[in-house]
Amino acid sequence: MTKLILTRHGQSTWNAENRFTGWVDVDLSDKGVEEAEKSGQTIKNLNIKIDVSYTSYLKRAIKTLTSILKRNNLELKFNTAWQLNERHYGSLTGLNKEETKQKIGEDQFKKYRRSWDIAPPPMEEKSEYQNLFSPLNVSIPVGMTPFTESLKSTYDRVVPFYENEIKKNLTDNKNVLISAHGNSLRALCKYLFNISDTKINELEIPTGNPLVIEFGNNLEINKYYYLDETRAKTIIFNQ
Repeated sequence: MTKLILTRHGQSTWNAENRFTGWVDVDLSDKGVEEAEKSGQTIKNLNIKIDVSYTSYLKRAIKTLTSILKRNNLELKFNTAWQLNERHYGSLTGLNKEETKQKIGEDQFKKYRRSWDIAPPPMEEKSEYQNLFSPLNVSIPVGMTPFTESLKSTYDRVVPFYENEIKKNLTDNKNVLISAHGNSLRALCKYLFNISDTKINELEIPTGNPLVIEFGNNLEINKYYYLDETRAKTIIFNQ
């Protein structure tokens, strides 16, 4: 039975500060490092085999993947992809979430943060935060780098990458680990679990808690579960 293991990176420094992070390449917090190590140890304890791994261009996801592989004594080649980057939060990048909610109102805040197809205003081209993006971004094709994204925009880059690059490994009965981000994983889960545009706003992805999806014939989902049940979130399926 083929497994897809989805892991949101451990807590980042900006997660801890309650800031919109998006494409800014912040590091893991001390708690995030612990979460990443615990994820790796849990995978090892359950003897879950990992054949192929993918991550984004952002160090918080890369370091989480590195920690998991190290804990499992694996020296797999990294498959990094900008398509797995976190959602670009546009002009909200760097802002404190609570302060932003008070400033623009809860309704607008929810639309920007949780709606399916509403993106925040774009980031200015000369924004100071552009200098804090991953240096790996230089390899992104010209014209493909966004200045803001909705979840739908994120979906439109994540899902084709899954279909064209990741899925073939699952078809070959290889277990795949993806270390990515809250919204890039929400986008992928929307696709895999057939979640509606109206219900996707309810899906939460916890940091540092691997979600295992087991596939049967024709990659039909047979089973899905978080490895740490104490920190599991509700998984929405066919809603």
